[in-house]
Amino acid sequence: MPLKITVSSSDALAESVDLLGIPAARRDLSDDARIAALDQRLDGALRALAEQAKFDGSPGQALELPTLGRLPARRLIMLGTGTASAAGSEPAVRRYVASLVRLANDRAATSVAAALPEGIAGDAVRSAAEGVVLGAYRFTKYLTGERRPQTDVRTVTLHLDERPGARERTLVALGTRIGHAVNLARDAVNEPPNAMTPAAIAAVARKVAREGKLKLKVLDRRGMLAAGMTLHAAVGQGSANEPRFVHLSYTPKTRKQARLVFVGKGLTFDSGGLCIKPPTGMWEMKSDMAGAAAVLGLMMAVSVLSPRVEVHGIIGAAENMPDGAAYRPGDVLPSLDGKTVEVINTDAEGRLVLADALAYARALKPDLLVDAATLTGACVVALGKTYSAYYTASDSLARQMDLAAQHGGDGFWRMPLIEELREQLKSDVADLKHLGDRWAGSITAALFLREFVGDAPWIHCDIAGPVLADQARGLNPKGATGHPVLTFVRLVERFTKPSDGAPGT
Repeated sequence: MPLKITVSSSDALAESVDLLGIPAARRDLSDDARIAALDQRLDGALRALAEQAKFDGSPGQALELPTLGRLPARRLIMLGTGTASAAGSEPAVRRYVASLVRLANDRAATSVAAALPEGIAGDAVRSAAEGVVLGAYRFTKYLTGERRPQTDVRTVTLHLDERPGARERTLVALGTRIGHAVNLARDAVNEPPNAMTPAAIAAVARKVAREGKLKLKVLDRRGMLAAGMTLHAAVGQGSANEPRFVHLSYTPKTRKQARLVFVGKGLTFDSGGLCIKPPTGMWEMKSDMAGAAAVLGLMMAVSVLSPRVEVHGIIGAAENMPDGAAYRPGDVLPSLDGKTVEVINTDAEGRLVLADALAYARALKPDLLVDAATLTGACVVALGKTYSAYYTASDSLARQMDLAAQHGGDGFWRMPLIEELREQLKSDVADLKHLGDRWAGSITAALFLREFVGDAPWIHCDIAGPVLADQARGLNPKGATGHPVLTFVRLVERFTKPSDGAPGT
């Protein structure tokens, strides 16, 4: 049965559901009229339990209790949403609803009522619907028998202060479809590498194009070599699964306001090639195509949003494997851009694939060029597993990226393009080495990519940390998170809405 999401202004406390969710901001609970009324219905049990558990409304806190017939709902969960001023923000609402629905699935609840923070409207309503879909997500494709969940959340009612109208229902429908776009990216990353090959990425792109009425171009290895994408082809030549180059495009029916191009690294498995990785953690290298997955999710969302900007999604897909035909350290290879590149380490393959993809994207003359790649472990060392780095030479683009990430709820941090480090990329036998020293590895990787973007307004996103979660928390399940689809969606919208003062409008 498909998940059904409705929006209502009725009293959430009157809902006869398996689970009732109440948001609690970080403040004295006695200041919240809804919680005070709820506590009265429960004969003071809620406040007593909150004091015992030292519940103060901090994000991630959950307080659960049975209602024992004092409410129509069978169980109650109160979730912390952070400071009162932030509780109604898009990320906080999305996180609260997603956490509630995920907890409902864990408890085999099929019906949920979610009281939303007071006074929310507009995009926060859409974010609540996104949260429902993201919280309900479970990757169960390969589970059988008792391992497969026997129940799923089937109905979720979002309770607003005021009576919802056509606009709120439209926002809920939009948020639902954007949530499914993020889940498409999650599915792609969660798939095992024997299933999610470069050809399979192209097949997902075909489905997205067909359902979203997008244009699609796919090149196999022969087509890539004919086009001059030698770097990309070299990375995939050691695998029995041949590489693919994918180009999805959306053109608005009205006069376009800007052309945006998003490029995703799609290494469906990265063994390290001849410079093979240690076996510990190598299984996670199925997530080395998370940048490509984000582009697929974005393009699905774009087909729903129908923005007044032209949007292109480009994916360089390959599998990096050791073989007698594999490319080697010391090889010198030409690029689509024309520059020659000396290979230093075959485990730094993503920047080679991206170099050709960025040169192709640059030829489209974009008003904004964004790439997303699980590019370096150095980025994870610098920022941990919940933040991605981004690089741009433009302060105005940085402001747009910061605002998009703020509304999308993804962790992003701007990093510097330190010019003196470019010296590390000088080769004695070619135009460039593709790898610098160990130190500042994320920065030198960005500097290498910059060689192939020309004058295009460019943002590079090193997303190696947040694309996989070790445990379920907040918006994210354990496993693939769908990062940074929501940020990219908001970035497209910032270039669409003149009122935002975004460039390109």
